[in-house]
Amino acid sequence: MLSQSAGYAAIALGYIAGAGGKPVLVKQIAEAASIPPSYLSKIIHSLARKGLVITQRGIGGGVTLAKPATEITMYDLCVAMDEPACQSRCFLGTASCSDDRACPSHKFWKVQRERVLDFMKQQTIADIAAFEQRRRNNGRGEPVFAPLSITREGTKIAE
Repeated sequence: MLSQSAGYAAIALGYIAGAGGKPVLVKQIAEAASIPPSYLSKIIHSLARKGLVITQRGIGGGVTLAKPATEITMYDLCVAMDEPACQSRCFLGTASCSDDRACPSHKFWKVQRERVLDFMKQQTIADIAAFEQRRRNNGRGEPVFAPLSITREGTKIAE
């Protein structure tokens, strides 16, 4: 399970991806995703320092992704957010996980941790954007943005 900060970051990046490259204001993201604006500002600032987003102040400014949504994985996001799920921690939480220091849970945890990491490396922000688009449209009529066609090659606005 991800921390609240990482979850908010994933939702925010999905929302930004859904804008199709147009800058999005933090206020818009916060409102659409029900995230406290000041908290989201800190998250966006952190993501900008880690190179996942680009922020621009002023008229026409906002937040955009630093690279295509299909090239930013959940693993990238978790590393940027210093998520425990990406760190090599013992299942018991007491130290680094290693074969040299194998606790009673080591054999189980090593396999499960690899499965989680593999999953995060396959899931992209494009996947989150598609999910968020479906969630926003669920029974509400018109989409927030133009419908997206998200593929591994890139995000395209549907016609």
